[in-house]
Amino acid sequence: MSSTLISRSPDLAQLQSDGFEIEEIAGHAVVRNVPYVNSNKQVKRGAIVAVLNLNGDVAGQPTDHTIMFSGEYPCDRHGRELPHIHEKNARQITKDLAVICGFSSKPPEPDKNYHAKLTRYVALISSHAVALDKNADARTWRVIENTDPDSPFQYIDNASSKAGITNVTRKLEMNQIAIVGVGGTGSYVLDLVAKTPCKKIHLFDGDKLGQHNAFRSPGAASLEELKKIPYKVDYFANIYTRMHRGIVPHREHINAENVEQLRGMDYVFLCADAGTAKGQIMQKLVEFDLPFIDTGMGLQLVDDQLIGVLSITTSTREKRDHVATRIPTAGDGNENIYADNIQIADLNAFSAALAVMKWKKLCGFYADFVHEHHSAYTIDGNSLVSGDKT
Repeated sequence: MSSTLISRSPDLAQLQSDGFEIEEIAGHAVVRNVPYVNSNKQVKRGAIVAVLNLNGDVAGQPTDHTIMFSGEYPCDRHGRELPHIHEKNARQITKDLAVICGFSSKPPEPDKNYHAKLTRYVALISSHAVALDKNADARTWRVIENTDPDSPFQYIDNASSKAGITNVTRKLEMNQIAIVGVGGTGSYVLDLVAKTPCKKIHLFDGDKLGQHNAFRSPGAASLEELKKIPYKVDYFANIYTRMHRGIVPHREHINAENVEQLRGMDYVFLCADAGTAKGQIMQKLVEFDLPFIDTGMGLQLVDDQLIGVLSITTSTREKRDHVATRIPTAGDGNENIYADNIQIADLNAFSAALAVMKWKKLCGFYADFVHEHHSAYTIDGNSLVSGDKT
């Protein structure tokens, strides 16, 4: 069974997004769990099978209007065989897939794709089952395990196919990215990039998960989990591995001694505290010729209200000369606006969203007419300003 062919064929992917149990088996499209009526006027479940016209790993336009059926002979609500059965030659396609008959229902115009062809036959056969059972529906919405060894997902990404953006989403297919620091903002970055087809997502953080972290990170840590005091990278890796196969935890802070581990990454998200270590990391990332996105948050309590700025600074091969003036690197971070360490979950999430949206712009996922390499959101003025454009 090839989930790759389905994901790369918009018409087959649309069937999957619509809730149908679609598979590709030995060059055939198979829609399982299609309700039908047998000769005893019982509602049963069978499978529609259609020969695929393949262009490499993509389904082309159907070459004919016929299909095959796996199950008993489909009948109408009165138990009479449907007149569309044009042959009764049972045959074995694979050891696990056998068909009992062929169907022929020629539409006025040729089927443009397999979505049109297969849904037409589903409606033809299951309409008689619906007459006996109003809940008879071929759209089962069954969760489909991902059998594509090249995909990073544990189960099929049918959100992209449902939205019709599968080809656009492929622009995010890269070998590996790194998130340096999985505290408040970094953990939300992980939450967002784990839903993209990047093969490996490396997490770097040497801290353990504290109770305070639970109030500025995605999800809800249980009391039992907090009592174990796990490393942040292990805690988040355990969660997001449920969805993404390529989460790689590293129980260490990145610094001048181990920054070499970032060499070979496609992109790096810097979500660590400001200070000397960050400056050393950035120097090496420039030396490695790697693009990176830094997130900064500076909040202050003034007159019993919070004010502050979120800052997203991007460094790419096209522009790096602005970084020194945008990202504090002196001392241990105690001399700058970003060092108060007040963090709020919604601002962490917003900062992460801005960073990930910029990454997606760099990948060509989103249109980018401004090409800003720095943006700042001011909370009290509700303003988002872009600068350092290329």
